[in-house]
Amino acid sequence: MNESFARSLIAIVLIVIIGAATWGMLTMPDHRSAGQRISDAVGELPNGINKAGRTLEPRTPGQKLGDTVKDAGQNLKDNTAD
Repeated sequence: MNESFARSLIAIVLIVIIGAATWGMLTMPDHRSAGQRISDAVGELPNGINKAGRTLEPRTPGQKLGDTVKDAGQNLKDNTAD
């Protein structure tokens, strides 16, 4: 077998494994108890009622990441709209 082909095959297999692991990690279900969700919501109250309300919902890490990106974009927009 050609060395270049073997390296390419290994790279493809690694990319597939990393992609599957990332997908699995971002779609894991939320296993927090109701008490933990309430505690997280109370901790988020200083950041706004909407953010506190989101912490009460069972959300995947991917959804939480999306919220963080959306919030960062909104904060950037608000801070540069002088």
